[in-house]
Amino acid sequence: MIETSLAPKAPPHPPQHRPGKHAARERSAFFHPGSRHRRDIEGLRAVAVLLVVAYHCGLPVISGGYVGVDVFFVISGFLITGLLLREARDKGTVSIPRFYARRALRLLPASTVVVVATVAAAALWLPPLRLGSILSDALHTTMYAMNYRLAAVGTDYLNADAEPSPLQHFWSLAVEEQFYLVWPLLILLFVRSGRARRLGTVLSVLTVGSLALSVWQTQHNAGWAYFGAHTRAWELGVGALLAVSAVKLPRWFVPAGLVAIAISAVLYTAETPFPGYAAVLPVLGAAAVIAGGTGRPAVVLGLPALQAIGRLSYSWYLWHWPVLLIAPYAVGRPLATWENVLAAIGALVLAALTYALVENPVRHLAALQNRPWRGIGVGLGLSLLAAGLCFAITASATHFGGTSNYRAAALNPATFDPGELTAAIAASVSAPAVPANLTPPLDKAMKDKPRYYSEGCSQAFDDATVKKPCAYGDLNSPTTVVLFGDSHAGHWFPALEAASLQRHWKLVVVTKSACTAADGMIYLPQLKRQFTECVQWRHDAWEYVRSLRPAKVVMGSTYPSNELLGVTGSQDDAWVAAWKRSIRAMSAPGTDVYFISDTPWQNGPTPECLSAHMDHPAECGRSRVGALAAPARRKLIAAAARAEGATVIDPVPWFCTATTCPPIVGDILVYRDQHHITTAYSRLLAPQLGAALASS
Repeated sequence: MIETSLAPKAPPHPPQHRPGKHAARERSAFFHPGSRHRRDIEGLRAVAVLLVVAYHCGLPVISGGYVGVDVFFVISGFLITGLLLREARDKGTVSIPRFYARRALRLLPASTVVVVATVAAAALWLPPLRLGSILSDALHTTMYAMNYRLAAVGTDYLNADAEPSPLQHFWSLAVEEQFYLVWPLLILLFVRSGRARRLGTVLSVLTVGSLALSVWQTQHNAGWAYFGAHTRAWELGVGALLAVSAVKLPRWFVPAGLVAIAISAVLYTAETPFPGYAAVLPVLGAAAVIAGGTGRPAVVLGLPALQAIGRLSYSWYLWHWPVLLIAPYAVGRPLATWENVLAAIGALVLAALTYALVENPVRHLAALQNRPWRGIGVGLGLSLLAAGLCFAITASATHFGGTSNYRAAALNPATFDPGELTAAIAASVSAPAVPANLTPPLDKAMKDKPRYYSEGCSQAFDDATVKKPCAYGDLNSPTTVVLFGDSHAGHWFPALEAASLQRHWKLVVVTKSACTAADGMIYLPQLKRQFTECVQWRHDAWEYVRSLRPAKVVMGSTYPSNELLGVTGSQDDAWVAAWKRSIRAMSAPGTDVYFISDTPWQNGPTPECLSAHMDHPAECGRSRVGALAAPARRKLIAAAARAEGATVIDPVPWFCTATTCPPIVGDILVYRDQHHITTAYSRLLAPQLGAALASS
């Protein structure tokens, strides 16, 4: 996402030393990038940004438009390397300060404007509870570390339902800058050592190594593979190799490369394992366009419209995503696809203004270009300015926690009469405000997880190990109760732990997030592949649970939105059969099996919604009918569980009236996100759950 001219922006300075003949011959081995403007690359940048924008607008044909980012990586690797090699040839060295000054003046002015404007818009229109996370995102963008923040957040299942950040698209810029922390230094090393001819060999090895790592990690941890600089460096490396080798291909490679990019943009989807092998097609397509267009007219890529979009591509890339993400909140409803397109066009207008008023004027200031350290200082100043303004905006935004004068009746789990639950739920449907004494507070809700997560009893997606012993309750009790399933079994842990302590049971937790207790293969979006670890973990967990000879096994899981894989009949029949197999595997003489039907779901992250409706919490509730996922399948599975001898526990009356499921009951927040219940509310339900388990 840089300028397409290969000419240096500042007049050359005479070299500070006269190299010998050997070094001169080595420098001549570098690709001479020339000084002309590559109109074909400008057009290719337009193609790349159009694909990304179309994908984010939700255009159905461009289901793989995210490959536009890969095209950008190849372009950037080619152009930046060309600039560095030209400087090495002309001056006999590479000025690292000058390089970083150019990058700072090229990228930071526009990005500073967009980051600050985005945080301001978020403070104005997004739920107040999101501001803290967005501020953290803004700080990560100023340090070019957004990719690793997203990788860490994306692999946390209990944060998987969080809304996307309006600044998350800065991850690709972070990857580029992390690559360029190392690449200029490597070129400088080879120039000064007189081993320029070996640069291509070393670069080839690094590129192949990064590709191999990308393929491997895509299979094992798609989040880190997608956002990691180590798994994306090969894409920039391909572009760099084009510059180093000065390869020229026949002209027909240009349309062939465009076809390869188009095929990947149309055939790939959000479920395609990426980058891995799949990224090879768009990357080689971009490389073919660049190598095939050397010294030739741009033809289609030279169309005036594409040239204009190419010039604005960097600013448009910066603006389009926050506009698309914040616009629905600004108008108060989701946008249709055509409205997304209009919003993206509006972002293009903002890009044109940013290009004319900020981006272009700053990068062409001779006073900064000719004094690298001054340019670097400006870049650091802009980063600090962006951070300071974001802090100021966030601090001045409306605060949400504890501002209400309304205090709800406290529901103390230790003294709460279970018979009063129905009345408390009904009274909470029409609560006048979010209580000032809410437990947990809204800004603490996302971290309100059952304690076994922090105690090493929950593993990563790609870990199939059954965690042992993970025992709680009365550890000396001869009566063992097992909690088995995914995180929707896990959110019953506080209730079951309290019941176990009261009734002197030993509680053993055997759960794996996102892994359904039903015996079937599912697709996991976070890994972008079949969840094979779930199958292995489940079978090993069965064996472990049977070895415990438990008196009771409490099973629970969410009803996943994805389908069981490898199914020949209907999905309902497949799920029924899968649950039957799992219940049979848990059944044994002396073991009572309990099946807890899924809890109700809210429309979205409940704490965020409440932070935006402090005086109208009912806006964040949901009808009882709408809150129950897959109601027909729910009934079929419950009937099948009873047929297999399991006791079915329906928790819906513990959450809803006959018509409504409120987000708050008394002074207790019910949900920590869209569908996981808080530890406080789970603990409140200990008498109900304990009685249900003791009644049979």
